[in-house]
Amino acid sequence: MNKLTNEAGLLVSIYQELFLQFAKVSGGTIESFNTLLCIGIILVSLYITKGSPTKKKVQRKAPNNKDREYGHWMADHTFTTPTPPPFKNWSHELTKPLPYRAFKHNYHITMGIRNMDWASWFELDNEWMKYHEEKVRRIKTRGTELYETSPKATEAAWELLDEMTSYLPNRYPSMFKREGTTIENLVTKEIFELDRSKSTEDPILMCAKMVQDDLAIIIEHEDGNYSLESGAIILAGFWRFRDKFQMKLNEIHTSGDVPKFNEKLKPGMTRFFQRLTLDKPVVRNNYFIQTDDNLGWSSSIGDEDVKEVGWNTAQEATNVDQLYFRSERQSLRRLPKSGAVVFTIRTYFVPMVKLCKEPYIPRRLLDGINSWTEDVKEYKGYAKYKDALLPYLEKRALEQEQGGLAPADEPNVYPF
Repeated sequence: MNKLTNEAGLLVSIYQELFLQFAKVSGGTIESFNTLLCIGIILVSLYITKGSPTKKKVQRKAPNNKDREYGHWMADHTFTTPTPPPFKNWSHELTKPLPYRAFKHNYHITMGIRNMDWASWFELDNEWMKYHEEKVRRIKTRGTELYETSPKATEAAWELLDEMTSYLPNRYPSMFKREGTTIENLVTKEIFELDRSKSTEDPILMCAKMVQDDLAIIIEHEDGNYSLESGAIILAGFWRFRDKFQMKLNEIHTSGDVPKFNEKLKPGMTRFFQRLTLDKPVVRNNYFIQTDDNLGWSSSIGDEDVKEVGWNTAQEATNVDQLYFRSERQSLRRLPKSGAVVFTIRTYFVPMVKLCKEPYIPRRLLDGINSWTEDVKEYKGYAKYKDALLPYLEKRALEQEQGGLAPADEPNVYPF
């Protein structure tokens, strides 16, 4: 304001001097001077009210990352992740998990991706505390076997932390509060330092402690491939982060013996990552049968510290009470500044006996399992639980159908 006042005073002085010079030449009267001066004052007042003329704001243009060379992302400062609305009536004690039942009567090997609503990036529910306590326990006992960030993903991990700590307080304000350079969990009273110069914790680990998901960041290389360069894989059940860290994405899938990966999934997955844009996040689901009740690591397939572990080392289940339906909701999005891709893995875990009380579920799951090909059966450990599971599903399906649930009336509600 002082600058404007000074400028206005200068204008008045100049205005007066010009008029006096005009009066000397033209014989102007004092009345005409006063009139002209009033007009000048009005103009100066308008100048002060509006302020100094400013340059027109230049609209930033988004960089052309579509035609970029592999491994060379240009930071996009024009994109802002949409702010989610608060989750209405959400409660960490009362809000139930979403009932994902991502199987059909016929099983097909596809990526199965769908568009994701930004508001549903992270889905928290009344099992949050159970998942959190298991994560904290496993981090304490296993440490960096479960998480790490390589130098290639450092910037991306901090960017993810910033994105998540903007999203969570808006979506779940009864649980998270961001203030200054910290974010507080209002339920557990944990406080996380977001200032890089003050924090001593890996940003990917801080992220993982806030949600029920496991998290991974994959980085694009100059050959067009992606590798896992940061992750907190704490509740994976069947695979170990340390085995896959800094491995190329294709190798991760082939080393895990994903059925028909090279024939059916690899080409589509490669194209998908090349085309993934900032504004089009996606989700997908999968499912497994687990023969024990351990969320973090499925102990029935072997000890977590044994080098070679898998279904080949597992004991056969003898009772349906041993069986759990394990499903994952996975989301993928690209970060605007680093260009890294964030992969979230949220596990849902339900006793098989409880699952089979739901309408139409026993028949649909039974049909889906019976349509598995031999390689899918091997991948999913079919031989270890088929004798305990299949007769049970058939029995429950017949009970429902005899009770009036006609298969023809089943609603199409995939993935629920």
